[in-house]
Amino acid sequence: MNNDVLPSAPVPLGRAREVLRHPSFALFWSATTIRTFGGAIAGVAFQVLIVTTVHATPMQISILNALGVAPYLVLGFIVGALMDRWRRQRTLVLTTVGRAVTLAVVPVLLLTGALNFWSLGAVILVLGVLTLFSDSAAQPLLPRIVPRGSLVMANARLGQSGTVAQTAGPPLGGVLLNLIGAPLLFVFEAAVNVVAAVLQARIKVKEPKPEPRPPGRYVGHDIIEGMQYTYRHRTLRPLALSVHVWFLGNSIVTTVFAVYALRELALPAWAFGVALAAGGVGGFIGAMIAPRAGSWLGAGRSILLGRILVVIPWLTLALTPLAQSSTAIALTVVVAAQFLYCLAMGTEDTNEISYRQSVVPDGIQGRMNATIRTVNRIVFFFGALLTGLMLTFFGYHLTIGIGAGVFFLAALIIVFSPLRNARQEDTVT
Repeated sequence: MNNDVLPSAPVPLGRAREVLRHPSFALFWSATTIRTFGGAIAGVAFQVLIVTTVHATPMQISILNALGVAPYLVLGFIVGALMDRWRRQRTLVLTTVGRAVTLAVVPVLLLTGALNFWSLGAVILVLGVLTLFSDSAAQPLLPRIVPRGSLVMANARLGQSGTVAQTAGPPLGGVLLNLIGAPLLFVFEAAVNVVAAVLQARIKVKEPKPEPRPPGRYVGHDIIEGMQYTYRHRTLRPLALSVHVWFLGNSIVTTVFAVYALRELALPAWAFGVALAAGGVGGFIGAMIAPRAGSWLGAGRSILLGRILVVIPWLTLALTPLAQSSTAIALTVVVAAQFLYCLAMGTEDTNEISYRQSVVPDGIQGRMNATIRTVNRIVFFFGALLTGLMLTFFGYHLTIGIGAGVFFLAALIIVFSPLRNARQEDTVT
C-alpha cells in the first residue's frame, strides 16, 4: 500500500506559540479539562456506590470494572474507522451530551431505589461506549484546531491539566460526596458535561465534508487499511510496537503496585496516597518539560528518553528489599519511584501523541489512533490477567522485575529503528 495516496488535508506547520491564546484550542482545552475533573470525581462516586449501595461481590466488582474497558475491545477498530468519515466535532459534542444524560440517570435510580448491579452495569457500559467515541473523535480533531508545529505544546497543556485533574479529582470527589451526597453529585457531574458540550460546540474548526464509502467497500476495508498504514509506516510501525510492549509492562506494574505497597510493604493508606500524589507531581512536571525535550532532542529521542527512564523505578523496586526496611525508607523509595515513573510518562506521552498526529494524513488519523489505542487496551487487559499468575508463582519482586524488563524491551525497539531520529518537523507521509 502506498502511504501517499491517502487523502490528506493537514493544517499548515505554523510557528509553535502558547496555544491557549488560540481561541479554538482554549475552548477545546477548557472542555477537556472540566470533563477530566468531572470524570475523576465521578470515578470516586461510582466506586463508593459499587461497594456501599450495590454491595457488589468481588466478582461483580471485576465485571463492573471490565465494562468500562469492554467497548474498546469490541468496538475500538470500528469507531476509529467511523471517525475518518464522520464530523469529529459533532461527534465530540453529541457524546458529551450523551454523557450528561447518562449521568443524570444515576440520581433518578438512586432516589427511586432502582440502582442495582444490572442498572449500574448498564450505566457504566453506556459511559464506556460514549467515552470511546469521544476519545476517538478528540485525538484526530486536535490537528485541525492547532498548527502541526504547536501540537507538542497543545498536548503538553492537555497533559498538565489532565494530571492535575486526575490527582486532585479523587479527593475532591470524596469531599463532595460527603457534603452533598451521591444524587446531587451526579447532578453536578451532568451539569459539568453540559458546560463541556457548550464549549465544544463553540470551537471553530474546518472539517472536510465526509466522503461516502465507495460501492463494494465496507467498514472492514477501512479498518484493514488503517492497520496496514500503521504497521507498514517506516516510523509508526516501531512506535506502535514499542507502545504495545510498553502497555504490557505497564499492565504488570500497575496491577502489582497497590498490593505490593499496601500488603508486602505494609504502608498505611495515607502513605500510599502520598506516593500516588508524588506520581501526579511527576506527571505534571514531565508534561511541562516535554515541549522543550521535543525541541532539543527530537520526538524520537524524547520518546526513547521516557522509555529508558521508566525502567529505573521498577528495577529499583524489584532489586531493593524494602520489606525489611523501616516505613520511612520504604515510603521514600516508593514515592521517588512513582515520581520518576510518572515524570517519564509525562515526557514521552506528549511527544508520542504529537508525533503521531503530525505525520499522519487527516484521512486516516481516526483509524491510526484507533489501531494503536485498541491494541494497547487488548495488551493491557491480558497483561493484567497474566500478572495474577506471575504473582502467584513468582512473587512480588520477580514480577516487578519482569515488568521492568518489558519496559526495557520497549526502549530497545526504538533504539534499533528509524524512529530514534524522528522529529516533529517530519512531513506527513
